[in-house]
Amino acid sequence: MGKTVVFGAAGQLGQCLQAVAKELKLEDIVFLPEEEADILDTATLQKVFQQYTPSFCINCAAYTAVDKAEDEVDLARKINKTGAENLARECAGFSTTLIHISTDFVFEGNVAAPLVETDPANPINVYGLTKLEGEQAIAEQTNKYYILRTSWLYSEYGNNFVKTMLRLGTEREELKIIADQIGTPTYAMDLAKCIFHLIQNGKENYGLYHYSNEGVTSWYDFAKAIFDIANVQVKALPVRTSEYVTKAVRPAFSVMDKAKIKSTFNLEVPYWRESLVECMSKL
Repeated sequence: MGKTVVFGAAGQLGQCLQAVAKELKLEDIVFLPEEEADILDTATLQKVFQQYTPSFCINCAAYTAVDKAEDEVDLARKINKTGAENLARECAGFSTTLIHISTDFVFEGNVAAPLVETDPANPINVYGLTKLEGEQAIAEQTNKYYILRTSWLYSEYGNNFVKTMLRLGTEREELKIIADQIGTPTYAMDLAKCIFHLIQNGKENYGLYHYSNEGVTSWYDFAKAIFDIANVQVKALPVRTSEYVTKAVRPAFSVMDKAKIKSTFNLEVPYWRESLVECMSKL
């Protein structure tokens, strides 16, 4: 398998990769948090690649504050585009395979049909735009890459929708939750397992892939499932996006088709509610 280096290892997905690596007893993996290896620091990146000469590089480093990105355009672009480009350039120089995480937010979300990898990307917010620019920068720098677009990521680590709902559900008597944005929650542990599956698979079917859990839901139904599983007694009220104004516009429909990754890598993808139950049993 060779050595694998993980950037952004202190984030939600990075912590999930560490947990899965431990569970699978995987060795030769170096986990680098941002303070040890900033993807914007090209000199440090060069040292890391020279030191480890990795076979695989996993990029979990990203700017993910969707609303703040509308005001911090330059910072979001630096991390999501320039950082990805820096890594891809180093990967090309060392013949390292890059595994990069992208997002369903590269899509406009105006068509109610599962999105395939060849569907035109047309982001409607700064976060989605900078993530798409990162994808394009990677493809220009190297041909040995897997870009995995994922959606609605949560886990027992970091800050995410599941943890927020559990907290608010115990603090408030009622919550208004958006019911007309449709997508698929993704348990970051499942994504981490998918990433290691790609590495261990040995195939070199490089390119762009969609990965989320199976199924379709709204933020409202996702929240209702969280409260149901946790037995939290809170009144959840469905509201339209127009009633809940945010700085960044979100796609109305961003369910992704997983057929390509499933058939290419003989991968089984869990249903979102089953994975939610598993996550919440650990919280």
